[in-house]
Amino acid sequence: MSNGFLRASSFLLSRHASPQPSLFIGVRFYASDSPPDHHHSQQDQRCPGPLNLYRSMVKQGKLQHDVHQEKVAFELEDLLVKLGQYEKEMEEYHKNLVNWEKKRETERRKLLLEEAELKQQSGVWGETNSGGSRFLDKWLSRRRRVNVEPGVGKMVSYLNREKKLDSVVGRQPITPVAPKGIYLYGNVGTGKTMLMDMFYNATKGVVRHRRRFHFHEAMLEIHEHMHEVWKNQIEDRTVTSSIFSWIDNLPFDIKVKEWLIGEERYRQEAQLKHILPAVADKFLVDRQANKTGASLLCFDEIQTVDVFAIVALSGIVSRLLSTGTVLVATSNRAPEDLNQDEMQKEIFAKFVSNLEKNCSNILIGSEVDYRRLIPNRKTDQVHYFSPDDSDFQRKFEKTWCDLITHSGGVIISKTIPVMFGRSLEVPESCNGIARFDFEYLCGRPVGAADYIAIARTYHTVFISDIPVMSMRIRDKFPV
Repeated sequence: MSNGFLRASSFLLSRHASPQPSLFIGVRFYASDSPPDHHHSQQDQRCPGPLNLYRSMVKQGKLQHDVHQEKVAFELEDLLVKLGQYEKEMEEYHKNLVNWEKKRETERRKLLLEEAELKQQSGVWGETNSGGSRFLDKWLSRRRRVNVEPGVGKMVSYLNREKKLDSVVGRQPITPVAPKGIYLYGNVGTGKTMLMDMFYNATKGVVRHRRRFHFHEAMLEIHEHMHEVWKNQIEDRTVTSSIFSWIDNLPFDIKVKEWLIGEERYRQEAQLKHILPAVADKFLVDRQANKTGASLLCFDEIQTVDVFAIVALSGIVSRLLSTGTVLVATSNRAPEDLNQDEMQKEIFAKFVSNLEKNCSNILIGSEVDYRRLIPNRKTDQVHYFSPDDSDFQRKFEKTWCDLITHSGGVIISKTIPVMFGRSLEVPESCNGIARFDFEYLCGRPVGAADYIAIARTYHTVFISDIPVMSMRIRDKFPV
């Protein structure tokens, strides 16, 4: 299985169909979309920087020299150097943060136990044998205590406790100033994704936590994480939740324990009141596995297709940037032009403001659409057979058989996992090569999640029986 990322758009190239039905073979490699790195690689395992790699590929004749692309590669190279120093600063910061969080949690529980002890001693919730008058006396006695702040709501109690913790433990350590990321925009086919991927590959061994997403892939993962957070919130509402297990063996009456659980639950709900920050924390880095190091998010083809995209991008990107994540993004449009339908203007304005504050906007000024220049490397070629007549069908079949023979495998039917617990049956596949007909891929209820699953699993995809695009079947041609 290849670690290459095959963009979902590769399946859609046939929408520019010729006047005749077509056959299509797509082979296209992109940056590895591996999980966040938790270990540094050795220096000699690192990929060359984007500028050196770009110049090397131009020298070898693999790329046509473009002054605009070279300028962007220079900017990315400069950011790569800065990330090396930033990684060291973030490692030190996260060590201090872990110590601060442990100390704060210890002091927080100490404060809770002191309050619980006072409630236990007051006996308001204890069993009584002396009738209602004694209960009233104890209740009035409890009302006179000022330490426990009786009668206040959970919110005030929580905020007062947090204020005390600030005075005892001190404020959270300050995040080091992150180097400015890059928002790269310009015409289609000008090399934005290629340059970003050169940069992303070069960060292996430099940045500990890094992810590379395409827009559709990111939106699907955001949905998945939101569902997971909501599910966990429901499960954690039960008294038996592991979050409250430390309360079980405390020497307090059941009512005092219930009060403690109520305070803990309120704190948890207060922290998860806004779900997008919680999703952002899961989106990029498994901090439970390793808290140290810098974070890098490479985001390909940022767009705002609907209200959810605007709200989700604003909330998650803002959270990541506020916690020191460096963003490198590509788009066909400048930040201020992303929301041409003027949806959620206030939220969008904050999103653009965050991008401008944390990223350098760079226009790649090239007018050349390099997608139209067929590369010489076979692994990067996209083959079309049109019209779909008997001659081209024979060539299509021969290409398929030659690749299968070269791979040395056997054609099998395979089921691959898709997000949200779904799966997709692949009728014919062999060692990273898959084959479908158009109707199977586009005439059934499948979507971006299925295409991304295929792209992650197969480096070469054959698609046959592609019809001529028309209004009658427009719903089968994703845009």
